[in-house]
Amino acid sequence: MTSPWCKDHIWKGMKGALLLVLAKPGAKRSEILGEHGDFLKIGIQAPPVDGAANEALIGFLAEILEVKRQQITLLTGDASRQKRFFIAPLDAETLIRRARPRPG
Repeated sequence: MTSPWCKDHIWKGMKGALLLVLAKPGAKRSEILGEHGDFLKIGIQAPPVDGAANEALIGFLAEILEVKRQQITLLTGDASRQKRFFIAPLDAETLIRRARPRPG
């Protein structure tokens, strides 16, 4: 299983997965909206103010990917909708399986 928005990655000597996210802050609810080009589009309920959306996004990712918040590192995109996350110790295949949109 492959995806343009997720691939195996090594960062600072740790094996994990690189996740490309297109965030949509201020959404009605936090949810995976699907693929958007090379990104996984995620709606986040929190507004993009003072890092609130980034914190909410990390919490949402931790929940759906079944990892601790500390295992998610925002590499780039702190002030952008396009973000790159490193998630350890998940491999890309596991991350893709856990991040697939679920029927609501």
